[in-house]
Amino acid sequence: MKKAVLILSLLFMGMSYAQEVKQLPQISVSGEGIIKVVPDQVAITATVETKGNNAKDVKNENDKQMEAVLKTIKKMHLAPADFRTQRVSLNPIFDYEKKKTSYNATQSVEILLKDLSKYDELMEGLVDQGINRIDNVTFQSSKASQYQSDARKLAMKDAKLKAEDYVSVLGQKVGRAITITDNSQNYQPQPVYARMKTMAMDESATTRETLAEGEITITANVSVSFILE
Repeated sequence: MKKAVLILSLLFMGMSYAQEVKQLPQISVSGEGIIKVVPDQVAITATVETKGNNAKDVKNENDKQMEAVLKTIKKMHLAPADFRTQRVSLNPIFDYEKKKTSYNATQSVEILLKDLSKYDELMEGLVDQGINRIDNVTFQSSKASQYQSDARKLAMKDAKLKAEDYVSVLGQKVGRAITITDNSQNYQPQPVYARMKTMAMDESATTRETLAEGEITITANVSVSFILE
């Protein structure tokens, strides 16, 4: 009997505590933190694609071109960890009208260039040595994790400032946070191009500049509930 009374007492205490928590005055707001940074590196995915009627010849030609591409990359003094073969394929293609089979060979290499001043030199070298498809060029920041952390802090400050604005006319104060929800999307580097600089080739010019200067926008979003005092 005593055990049953104890259980009922604990149950009522729990219900009373739950009601008390629910009745706490609180405010829920969202906050956003935005940081814009200039990219300092670029990820490039480039492909050598060859076609022909003989599978062995097509594959050999593709290998030869990729070998030349890799030699060009190594001449740029990139660290071995900053480039790698991403994809290799050899596929038959059947032409139903001509009743003949041809072959398509591709090899892709992924490059992380940490010195943007070498961008034009690298891209021209890749094309000269057999790259005939640029699949992706993504500008990045080597300090992305640090900037993401800074953006999250700005988002929290923005949320608290909004809450203080709302309750300032009520004679109340913003207390401790009771729930925090991170609504940020996964960081995807996407530079916003500011301007394109080009330098025309002439007899005295040895390089051509085609890289656009821009900024990467890193954003953090949070939802926060504060207790009101």
